[in-house]
Amino acid sequence: MSEELGVSHPKSSFSQWYLDVVRKGGFIDQRTPVKGCDVFTPWGYGIWERIMQEADKLFKERGVKNAYFPMFIPKSLLEKESEHFEGFVPEVAWVTRGGNEELDEWLAIRPTSETIMYYMFSQWISSYRDLPLRINQWVNIVRWETKATKPFLRSREFLWQEGHTVHTSLSEADEEVREMIKVYDRVVRGLCALPYLLLRRTESDKFAGAYYTIAFDTFIPEAGRMLQVATVHNLGQNFSKAFNITFKDKDQRVKHPYQTSWGFSTRLIGAAIAVHGDDRGAILPPAIAPIQVVIIPIIFKGKEEVVMNHAKKIYNELKKRGIRVHVDDREWYTPGWKYNEWELRGVPLRIEVGPKDVEREGFTLVRRDTGEKIFEKNIDTIPSLLEDVQRNLYTRAEQRLRESIVEAKDMESLKEAITSNRIGRTYWCGEESCEINIKEETGGEIRGYNPEGEEVGNNVCVYCGKRAKYVVYVAKSW
Repeated sequence: MSEELGVSHPKSSFSQWYLDVVRKGGFIDQRTPVKGCDVFTPWGYGIWERIMQEADKLFKERGVKNAYFPMFIPKSLLEKESEHFEGFVPEVAWVTRGGNEELDEWLAIRPTSETIMYYMFSQWISSYRDLPLRINQWVNIVRWETKATKPFLRSREFLWQEGHTVHTSLSEADEEVREMIKVYDRVVRGLCALPYLLLRRTESDKFAGAYYTIAFDTFIPEAGRMLQVATVHNLGQNFSKAFNITFKDKDQRVKHPYQTSWGFSTRLIGAAIAVHGDDRGAILPPAIAPIQVVIIPIIFKGKEEVVMNHAKKIYNELKKRGIRVHVDDREWYTPGWKYNEWELRGVPLRIEVGPKDVEREGFTLVRRDTGEKIFEKNIDTIPSLLEDVQRNLYTRAEQRLRESIVEAKDMESLKEAITSNRIGRTYWCGEESCEINIKEETGGEIRGYNPEGEEVGNNVCVYCGKRAKYVVYVAKSW
């Protein structure tokens, strides 16, 4: 936590504001010798732990098992699926020496694990009885970004989960995609209170080697940028053919299975901070906050013991109810300093306990999301109040997302939408040349289209004027 407390920039100056919050709020420490490889502090990592624990339960309910695969991947293995290799090689960090010896073959530091996992799957799978196979791993990833790095949102090293499944048919793989979309909704919307657009990526923007990609995109109005926070891919048979994964089906024929992969990363932490925060700092959804309630004793001379006893009583009652609670009893900081610190760090509820609160046998409660300050006597109201904070954060973020989408039926209005930091909802013919020209002329990119489809009607492509095939969403992105 920075001794220089407080956010120096308003949220409207997003980049500076964001760095203020993640640094001074103690979410991350960037004072490392390698750019883009940051330290996740206990506060920042505590959020990731909450997400991991809850998501892992959801995965296991679907029969997913956790495993671990090596982080070093031989270059020849990475090259097995050509489209995949071409898509990732610009971001790969290579190991070329081992001790004093030059390696016979370069080793990639895991940019994603399809290749090493599917090499092993080819040895594990031989019969339809081995399917479906559902494997997940929680690991670190290295992608050597050459652009400016930003904590949580774009790092060279980050943490994520990657799930990989194998199925006997395309329809089973499609069903797996649909079910994982439901699971990710519970993570992105349910835990992190993040609204999103569910978009099928264009052919040029899908995951390298995938049959198709479905992405969860949230939006940061102050930055005017879409942020991909999770993806689900149907890989078809591309990788099973490249890695010679086969199984003998019930009809005794040897076949290549169909696969899916899906993942989210510590980018979710940055997204929650960016979407929900205000000029005073972060506002954490209670579901992922390491501390949901902070109790601040207000000490007066001669009243120390009675105030602290009352604070500890409240603490114990909240702990019994399963609430993550903390008493800030540091004597060297004033109550006002502590208020500012915990607001910056995003704790959802603050309880203030002073001599008058003790006399009235209650406490003063302050909501981080609304700033509302009330006197309360009943501890039992706290759980429902935390649920209300969670709902309110989602509701107002969802409203801001919807208000950021504007109709754009011509290039002029589409350019205006992008320059005014909004999302252009427009029409596209499906041609890659138009997709490229839209990006070059507006500064935004086609993020995709609703997988379930939206009515195109008689509308024409915003760029070429030919009959449109898709309703698409165009925005700047990270």
